[in-house]
Amino acid sequence: MRLTARRAVAIAATLAAAALFAGCSGTDTTSPTVTGGSSSATESALSGTLTVYAAASLKTAFDEIADAFEEDNPGVTVQPISYDGSSTLATQILGGASVDVFASADEANMAKVTDAGLAEDAQLFASNTLVIAVPKGNPAGITSLADLADPDNTVVLCAVGVPCGTAAQTLLSNAGLTVNAASYEQNVTAVLTKVAAGEADAGLVYATDVIGDDDVESIVPEGAADVVNYYPIVALDDAPDAEVAAAFVAYVLGEDGQAILSELGFAKP
Repeated sequence: MRLTARRAVAIAATLAAAALFAGCSGTDTTSPTVTGGSSSATESALSGTLTVYAAASLKTAFDEIADAFEEDNPGVTVQPISYDGSSTLATQILGGASVDVFASADEANMAKVTDAGLAEDAQLFASNTLVIAVPKGNPAGITSLADLADPDNTVVLCAVGVPCGTAAQTLLSNAGLTVNAASYEQNVTAVLTKVAAGEADAGLVYATDVIGDDDVESIVPEGAADVVNYYPIVALDDAPDAEVAAAFVAYVLGEDGQAILSELGFAKP
């Protein structure tokens, strides 16, 4: 789902967009000089290697963003991004993983990293809500959250502590429902995979996860708009490539990064 026509963005526009976005979220943005865009733009002098840890729900968007960032900065190599549940990634970072940038699907797991003194000034860049995912054709006839509490239906959820699991429990609790899931997965991708394979009648995943997946259908449950996950991003203080890390964060917050996220269904924070 690559954007077909991204405008060339010079450094002033990128940094202005990032500053405006940060102003909306109440945080400051400090970024190095990078160039954006096309063969007509001044070639970026930025060089180095970038290591990114990102929430599983960001895979499609961040793969797209990484490709675009490399295109605009030919001297930069983005290593294959590590995607998993935000709690798992935060634990790995606390354990000493060498990481330049961390993007979490919630603020709680980001706080584990910032409270440990490993990063500061995390900035919100996107938001997401939950939907009920069912296999194509909806063989169990799921129509609402109440159907997930029916013991005759096989339901999979994210584990509590994983952002999608915490959000799912809040959504169900708000509806006065208790669901005994067949399994509790460590990231939202695992939930969606089981539903798509027909191993479960339903699961709670992010709205962005079902976009473009022909093996599943989705239902927006009542109360979903009241349970919102906000996504923060930060460059680690000890990032091996600090300048490249800061530039990537600015790119995500900037016009091109935000356009990619919007096209893939993410909302503003």
